[in-house]
Amino acid sequence: MAALGLKKNLLTLIPVVILALVLVPGNVKGQNSVADIVTDDFFNGILNQASGDCPGKSFYTRAAFLSALSSYNEFGSGSADESKREVAAFFANVAHETGSLCYIEEINGASQDYCDETNTQYPCNPDKKYYGRGPLQLTWNYNYGAAGNSIGFDGLNSPETVATDPVISFKTALWFWMTNVHQVLNQGFGATIRAINGAIECNGGNPGAVQSRIQYYTQYCNQLGVAPGDNLSC
Repeated sequence: MAALGLKKNLLTLIPVVILALVLVPGNVKGQNSVADIVTDDFFNGILNQASGDCPGKSFYTRAAFLSALSSYNEFGSGSADESKREVAAFFANVAHETGSLCYIEEINGASQDYCDETNTQYPCNPDKKYYGRGPLQLTWNYNYGAAGNSIGFDGLNSPETVATDPVISFKTALWFWMTNVHQVLNQGFGATIRAINGAIECNGGNPGAVQSRIQYYTQYCNQLGVAPGDNLSC
């Protein structure tokens, strides 16, 4: 009777397991998923490129990234090579923006004015600062406002949440990526630079910064065993 009871229990669990697998986003589960690509070794390899006293080392985690990723099913949802290139492109820009996940907040960011007073949809809170925070260093009141509305936090009145909640921090980076960058991936890595900071860096604006992003990208493509493709610069 014990064996029969065990069989019944297993039969009861099978639908639950199947349902759980269905509910897990495709970009997090399965072969060649983003979770398979962004292994502990890959993620920690980025962290280890930064110096030992970096605040980001105790803030940015692979678990926080994967938790944030569950809200963005289209990230890394292409073919195996396309997924690897998107991961490489995302983390290349992240590594450049944060010094290999070293910085949570922009250095001397509080001294910068990132308030666009012409944007009436997302008016600045005069007591808050909208300098760079998070993996892609989210800036400007209109980005904080829109990201907050999409993700579910008060971006205009509590922008510091991006620097205190690691999952929301990664969500802002993925929100910005999926809103502004994902759609230009087929144009080459250079298009991702243009979408993120093209007005300042591209067309000779800051060739050193462009080269830094390209170096990270080619390094990560090599690690992931995928060709970087054409049009690397902007």
